[in-house]
Amino acid sequence: MFDILKCAETGLAVVSLGCPTTRICVKTCPSEYWSFIQTVALETAVNKVLASEREKMICKYNVDPQSATKTVQKYVKDGDCAAYYVKTTSVMNYCVPSIFVDIVNLAADITYQYNNKSYAITDSGNSSVTGRKLSDASYYLSLFYQVKEFVDLVFKDILASWWMILVGCFVSLLLCMLWMFLLRWLAGIMVWATLVCIYGLLSFACYYCYNEYYRLKALNATEEYGISQAFAMNFNYYLSLKKTWLAFGCATSTLLILLLFLFLFLVKRVCIAIELIQEASRAIGYMFSTLFWPLVPFLLQVIFLVYWVASVIYIASMGHSQYYSNATNTSTNNINYYLSRVPCQPDNSTLGTLCEFVKYGGNEYVIPMEVFMVFMLLWTLNFIVALSHMTLAGSFGSYYWSWEKPKDIPAFPVAMSLFRSFRYHLGSLAFGSLIIAIIQLIRIFLEYLDYKLKDSQNKVAKFILICLKCCFWCLEKFMKFINKNAYILIAIRGKNFCISAKDAFFLIMRNSLRVIVLDKVTDFLLFLSRVLVTGAVFTMSFFWFKGSINFFDNYVVRPNLNYYLAPVIIQTVSTYLMTCVFFGVYNMAVDTLFLCFLEDLEMNDGTAEKPYFMSKGLMKILGKRNVGNSPSSRPAHTARVTPERRGRPLPQPRAQSRA
Repeated sequence: MFDILKCAETGLAVVSLGCPTTRICVKTCPSEYWSFIQTVALETAVNKVLASEREKMICKYNVDPQSATKTVQKYVKDGDCAAYYVKTTSVMNYCVPSIFVDIVNLAADITYQYNNKSYAITDSGNSSVTGRKLSDASYYLSLFYQVKEFVDLVFKDILASWWMILVGCFVSLLLCMLWMFLLRWLAGIMVWATLVCIYGLLSFACYYCYNEYYRLKALNATEEYGISQAFAMNFNYYLSLKKTWLAFGCATSTLLILLLFLFLFLVKRVCIAIELIQEASRAIGYMFSTLFWPLVPFLLQVIFLVYWVASVIYIASMGHSQYYSNATNTSTNNINYYLSRVPCQPDNSTLGTLCEFVKYGGNEYVIPMEVFMVFMLLWTLNFIVALSHMTLAGSFGSYYWSWEKPKDIPAFPVAMSLFRSFRYHLGSLAFGSLIIAIIQLIRIFLEYLDYKLKDSQNKVAKFILICLKCCFWCLEKFMKFINKNAYILIAIRGKNFCISAKDAFFLIMRNSLRVIVLDKVTDFLLFLSRVLVTGAVFTMSFFWFKGSINFFDNYVVRPNLNYYLAPVIIQTVSTYLMTCVFFGVYNMAVDTLFLCFLEDLEMNDGTAEKPYFMSKGLMKILGKRNVGNSPSSRPAHTARVTPERRGRPLPQPRAQSRA
């Protein structure tokens, strides 16, 4: 490494960017001090090139320092050779400074003796190298080396176990499908089973962590860090510390106690949430194609991102070569001199020999177009998300407002809902996603301002900027919530975005308690389902890659891994993302049915003219019932509440609170 001080100048960015200095491989690490000032002084004294001195220079692979065509100063200034080096030690095939035992005063310049003369260590800019500078540079260098070594080992582990990770993803997919299949038929039992399994997993985690803690405590193992731990992330070493398992045990036990108290306070609301999940399970059971719908917006986003990246690359490479005359005539006629500096064409037979390339120009529109591309990225991605929400909302809305299920459910609910979204509601989708995109663009601009003003000493400006960032973050979350519910009402009623957003907002405000408790408790229970599936896969992966499961050792060759947690973490993250996709459909189903349920309560009263469309389970929980209607009788306004008849809006809800 030519100048280790560059590591300190980079700071923590050295982890991702590395040290911005030349690095080469050497046969052995330097075991002495050297500075180019030494060679310059000796050659100046004898007025000739000293081969023995230039042999000490460390240069790039294609540079021969023995050549007399360049001076030592020129080699250093051009960056072809190092300006200095110090005593180093080989650690994990890297040369790390090892001179701190020789330094008493870190603030003083580093000097050394050669031929009874004292020389100071200086860099290529003739700045003195102090012990403090070298200490800071060594810290960041060690940080870079340990991260690089860790990433290399993790990458090797992934290559060695990639097929096992794919098998684990397939098992995760099967578990997700199995769990949703069981939710369809045994939603109540499965939700309670989810809670029991969550508490069981946390209890087992507490037992395992404390058991490991007391086992290591009984061994009386010393907890000292060696030199290798200073330059490598040795997880096996950390897992051998009793304090690590004590921290894990305290964290899991605290989480277990919090969840137990939370369950005791929400047990009644959990029962109502179970009925909503059962209704959503029945809806998905009748419309199983909704589970595979998330693949469509995912593919649309991937296709758009590929196109967007290609477009950004083309925009970034805009511009053309600019040539100027290389004439150096500065005689009496100054006008001729300035005329010679105007742009020229190299293919001109007369002036071509005088033209030289200067730069790529004509890129004054690059920045505005890049801002436009960022805005279109946000708008399009939010539009695809909005299309996904409205398609699912229309599908589940057609289920809820069907009087005879499954007879009145459309044959292809997802396809018909997608058609209605394209045919009637593209403007609403574009407008709703435009609002989110504008807010996100403002947030990006605020982050850019924060980056530019990070060194500012104006505390008032920093405070205002933090407040603006917080406000726009809250505004984005609020608008996403309103937009999602607005899309549901658009799919049900067929009205435009503004009216639907207003109606959704006031509908939620009139039923704020139900929205806060029932909807969020349901979201929490579905989140627990995701955690259970993810936790099950994590547990199996952990014990498999650790080697505790040996049932298949006669059939499967287990790879030797440096960090067995690397494939476990990748497997766990992949499983969680997979569960988010599938259970996201459940979330949308519950949100849609819940909003339909609130609409049903406000516009119907259970009479023969206005019967409830909700399930018998929901009516039983709420103490509602239909009066004077047999199961086969169809209400007179059924055609008005199904989303297929968008030209006839729903009756306006009665202005009364249902909280």
